[in-house]
Amino acid sequence: MSIIEALRNFANVKLRLFGQDKIPYILAIAVGLCSGLAAVFLKSAIHLVKGGLTGWFNVSQGSLLYLAYPGIGILITIIFVKYFVKDNIGHGITKVLYSISRNNSSIKSHNMYSSMIAGSFTIGFGGSVGAEAPIVLTGSAIGSNIGKFFRLNYKQITLLLGCGAAGAVSGIFKAPLAGTIFTLEILMLDLSLSSIIPLMISSVTACGISYLMIGSDVEFGNSLKAFAMGNIPYYIVLGIFCGFVSLYFTRATLFLEKKIALVKNTIYRWIAGSISLGILIYFIPALYGEGYDILTSIMKGNSAEIFERSVFYSLQDKAWFFILYLLGIIIFKVLAMSLTNGSGGVGGTFGPTLFLGGIAGFLVARLINLSGIYEVPESNFALVGMAGTMSGVMQAPLTAIFLIAEITGGYTLLMPLMVVSVISFITIRGFERYSIYTKRLAQSGDLLTHNKDKAALTLLKAEDLVETDFVKVYPDNTLGEMVKAVSSSKRNIFPVIGRKGNIEGVVFLDDIRNVMFESKLYSSTVVKDKMKPVPDVIHIDEPMENVIMKFEKTGAWNLPVVNETGVYVGFLSKSKILSEYRELLKELFGDE
Repeated sequence: MSIIEALRNFANVKLRLFGQDKIPYILAIAVGLCSGLAAVFLKSAIHLVKGGLTGWFNVSQGSLLYLAYPGIGILITIIFVKYFVKDNIGHGITKVLYSISRNNSSIKSHNMYSSMIAGSFTIGFGGSVGAEAPIVLTGSAIGSNIGKFFRLNYKQITLLLGCGAAGAVSGIFKAPLAGTIFTLEILMLDLSLSSIIPLMISSVTACGISYLMIGSDVEFGNSLKAFAMGNIPYYIVLGIFCGFVSLYFTRATLFLEKKIALVKNTIYRWIAGSISLGILIYFIPALYGEGYDILTSIMKGNSAEIFERSVFYSLQDKAWFFILYLLGIIIFKVLAMSLTNGSGGVGGTFGPTLFLGGIAGFLVARLINLSGIYEVPESNFALVGMAGTMSGVMQAPLTAIFLIAEITGGYTLLMPLMVVSVISFITIRGFERYSIYTKRLAQSGDLLTHNKDKAALTLLKAEDLVETDFVKVYPDNTLGEMVKAVSSSKRNIFPVIGRKGNIEGVVFLDDIRNVMFESKLYSSTVVKDKMKPVPDVIHIDEPMENVIMKFEKTGAWNLPVVNETGVYVGFLSKSKILSEYRELLKELFGDE
């Protein structure tokens, strides 16, 4: 017996002492503890690296080191990923969603640490991305691997994966409620009330670890001004603006990712991306790293700090230039983020989304105040703007509302948070059906949704259901050879295969039954005289929702399956799909 097997057996024995119904809660505590520690490590590592690199810069002038730092961090990340991890660890939240829908909620064990290490170098050296996606992938990997260690089923592993994600968000923001809602809203887990309890346990545990190790201060505490009902019309304007900023963010990010990916050579992509990113950060230092320190300055009323370490420091008192500078941050943040990830860095869009929202809210408030028509609290608008863009980009209004409420230490702005988040969500939904995380998966048919029927279909894979025990015949085979094939088959369908392995048609037993025993026709009749064309074919990697549509359209009960090159593989049976579908529904939702 291996050491791992012995540990597994020992742990299982100890867990059973608590009772079978208590096991999910015990494991949720373990996942929350590990996720909280991971969040603290990543956050501390980023601050440590960034402080050491830039803490000594002169605030009144630019530094040429901004040109070099991001590229160095990304190069370290590339070397770490290529030679140590040897796997793609980018787009963390999208990877978590994919693992739920297409990989039985299984995440590779290296993701429990690799994203943290890579993210620390990328962001600490100035990569213009967020730490949230790497930590969510880390937490989810912790939950997934604990579930696999105990050999739990798909539903139980998925629950622990969700516990890891909830703990990660809760730990990095000290926001336990937002962590729980994030898992339900963004990871789209359809869970019963009893299943939500482990999520909350994990989230609270991770938050407690974060409080214990970092302190009780919330991210943007003591920043709020009293809410006034007279500001509601301006919050409506902010909501619409955040919706369009979110639309720009989503489409520009996906467009830039595709363009950057066209550069296939890793070195060329790193050189071009690092130089471009360094230039952007040199002129706009606010793009360095996550940018939360800039948002903190805005919340405290020290908005001039946006110009610190900038070549434009002397222009900070020019109102018109201040507005242009804020617009530049909004426009170029997306480019800086895409260059960071595209050139080999590891980070997410979560942080940039919040940063962009804070700048957008501050810009709207500053424009209103400069107009002289009305005066609004700029810190409030910056905070609410963060919720607006988060709601739009992630299409997760509840997560946005409660996250901002928790990281500000109260619910003073609950009404404007709701107004802006909902309006931003409605605005972008007129143009984009999916969030930035789910759009790629939706296009490939890999997206798991709250719809139970679609969720079950998404989890079914054609390659797992294909039947291959059909006896093949060929167009030039004689009836005599066909009869031999019939005698050796338990099926009544015979695929007719061409020279290149493609399927040219099918012969049904009923179609040859009347001539099977006429031996005089054995030599003169050939298979192609009796074969019928197939109504449609199914590709081995085709989404099951498309497969069902093909069965409905053709009225067939069996359809042939081909691989990526068009070579015949086997048949899919409609009855087998429906049978597996019913079993999967029972497994996923039968106890609810």
